[in-house]
Amino acid sequence: MENHSAPSDVKEWNGDTITSFQEDMFQSVKGKVSEKWFYTYFKNETSKLPRVDMLNLLSSYIGFENWHAFKAAHVSEEKKLKQTKKLSWLIIFIPIAIVFIVTMNSQNEFRFCFNDDLNSTIVNQMDIKVLLGNQSPLYFKTDSLGCFKYETKSDKITFVVSSPYYKTDTIVRSLEKSGYHSIKLKSDDYAFILKYYTSGNVKDWKKHRQKIENLIYDNAKIYRHYHNNMGTEIYSKDEFVRLLTIPTSSLKRIKILDNQYDNNLDKITHLEFTIN
Repeated sequence: MENHSAPSDVKEWNGDTITSFQEDMFQSVKGKVSEKWFYTYFKNETSKLPRVDMLNLLSSYIGFENWHAFKAAHVSEEKKLKQTKKLSWLIIFIPIAIVFIVTMNSQNEFRFCFNDDLNSTIVNQMDIKVLLGNQSPLYFKTDSLGCFKYETKSDKITFVVSSPYYKTDTIVRSLEKSGYHSIKLKSDDYAFILKYYTSGNVKDWKKHRQKIENLIYDNAKIYRHYHNNMGTEIYSKDEFVRLLTIPTSSLKRIKILDNQYDNNLDKITHLEFTIN
């Protein structure tokens, strides 16, 4: 926050803020945490600590030699506080504890899992944007089971769920009962077809090329995004088709980020991808 503008609550950080944090951390200690790691330990509640090497990295980032030094400094401060202000600490803690318990009991927990058209669980990680009226939205990702949870005082939640392989949908739900609630998403058939063409074991490359050419509009806007904000490259249809029809090691590392298609043309008109 000394070098970048960011919300004081880490849970309100969006993708751009997280990227700025990663870059600032790299400049300081020549290391960084992944976006997935950030969501696991900062955005969501977790019952376990990160690995010690990550704790050492974070401790170094805020000026300590390592995680052991960070713990020692804070334990020392706590001992001094207990010795000198034990009575006042109890006086302060009791009402805070009461307020905390009351607040926790008033929280409603929403929990959702997602299924596809065949009622199979969707385990691909999806983006969740919780809409908060006049406030900035909060961003989450589904866990390894294809689910996510959110706690709020409200008895209603509105969120947008999006994924490269399923159609974006806005979900509105009111609190009914505890447990996970299942939500069915519509598959983006064009995205799945394109995924098959990029990762399938193709023998007849001429037929393979013709199928892809039929799938994409001649004047489609195609963008390749590079990692670590290194930029974006614009591809023509021919260049993209050539990329998908030359059997190289990078072919199966292509990941479709977004696509749009025109029902009248029955073709993809906008596509964004990256190569992992």
